Amino acid sequence: MSSCAIVILNFNGEEMLKTFLPSVCAQSSFDIWIIDNASTDSSIDFLSRSYPDISVVKLDENYGFAGGYNLGLAQVLSTYAYYILVNSDVAVSSNWDKDLISWMDSNPLYGALQPKILSWKNPDRFDYAGAGGGFLDGYGYPYCRGRIWETIEEDHGQYNDFIDVDWASGACMVVRVKVFNEMNGFDARFFAHMEEIDLCWRMRRAGWKIGYQGSVSVFHLGGATLDRASAQKLYLNIRNSLLMNFKNERRDKFRKVFLVKWILENSAALHYLMKGDKKYYSAIKSAYKDFKEMKHSLKRSAPILSGRKEITRKGKDGLVFMEWKLKGKKYYSQL
Repeated sequence: MSSCAIVILNFNGEEMLKTFLPSVCAQSSFDIWIIDNASTDSSIDFLSRSYPDISVVKLDENYGFAGGYNLGLAQVLSTYAYYILVNSDVAVSSNWDKDLISWMDSNPLYGALQPKILSWKNPDRFDYAGAGGGFLDGYGYPYCRGRIWETIEEDHGQYNDFIDVDWASGACMVVRVKVFNEMNGFDARFFAHMEEIDLCWRMRRAGWKIGYQGSVSVFHLGGATLDRASAQKLYLNIRNSLLMNFKNERRDKFRKVFLVKWILENSAALHYLMKGDKKYYSAIKSAYKDFKEMKHSLKRSAPILSGRKEITRKGKDGLVFMEWKLKGKKYYSQL
């Protein structure tokens, strides 16, 4: 079996490490690395006392999810064939890592793979981030089997299969090191949120498949860095979604995508303003303002095909939000 590094990004996550790292250590077979984004809590002291054998990469400031992984992975040993990127708030199951890597070894056309991601608080339900496999709709909005917008399904084994997907969740994803390097890693300008979807989109454009393996389960707490109700998370999601679509979508299609997103998201901003929720209103307006400023320095991501054929989007055409909001289609099976 090929070599692998399990890599956890940490920022002020001492309590998360205390809760979740024992599971990762007990259930894993490969080397474990921690990348620390210049934590100001006692994370480093805790690791040195309790886990002296774990390799720790210490960064000089908080570079976010995207930049932190890029800079940290550059200091991880270069001999690994795979990275498994795992959030600090994820518990794992028996043989999880060997099963994922064994599958990747047998399927060389795949650049990334995610397991089934369940809620740590409610293990009979899917997690928001990744759930039973991630897709993009016709307007670049992400959704999952097991999670359509705010509706989260119970797990009855309905997604215990393998399928091709549009993106793998950054909460727990295997990436082939040579492909990660070929893509120049995550886009550090994203800082956090959507960076793994952008990476997977670029992989697909370069001819690499993205997979979901439902026979392997992990359990994600979620919201350890930014709560889903955070105005900062709303800002990052909207700004980064615009950046991602601008980089990867055809120019004629992007104009259509932008118009629809502008109408929906600015309508939401007006709704927040009328309710007196000025922080959410400001988050949306700032996201569009900053996208407008940043896009001038962006070029459309150039595919690196190397003889491979671009992998097209697997998600549903149209706007899944409207299916969920207006037609009451709350579950993936209804789309």
